[in-house]
Amino acid sequence: MAAFKGGMGGGMQNLMKQAQKMQEQIRETEKLLDDWEIVGTSGGEAVVVYMNAKKVIDGIELDPKVVDPDDVEMLEDLIVAAINDGYKKADEVYQEKMGPLGGGMGGMGGLL
Repeated sequence: MAAFKGGMGGGMQNLMKQAQKMQEQIRETEKLLDDWEIVGTSGGEAVVVYMNAKKVIDGIELDPKVVDPDDVEMLEDLIVAAINDGYKKADEVYQEKMGPLGGGMGGMGGLL
């Protein structure tokens, strides 16, 4: 019976160490995602949107040629397309960087 008790305590301690290590990896990766620059474009780079991998938009650049007061709808469409392009790229980076960490979370039984 003593072997069972000792084995259980060691297993739980090891599990807690793994959880702490995973939490640290997640914090480091989230910092990386905050600093990662994503560039979304549309209209042959007539509209450029800058964001991080968490989809926080930092800025937008417009080519003056696409700023037509008689066709505001086209500019709106180009902006939306550039944002969506950036979001797609951000999703890819997020999955690449956080996917391996998130996959390990399921085995933690909700401890994190």
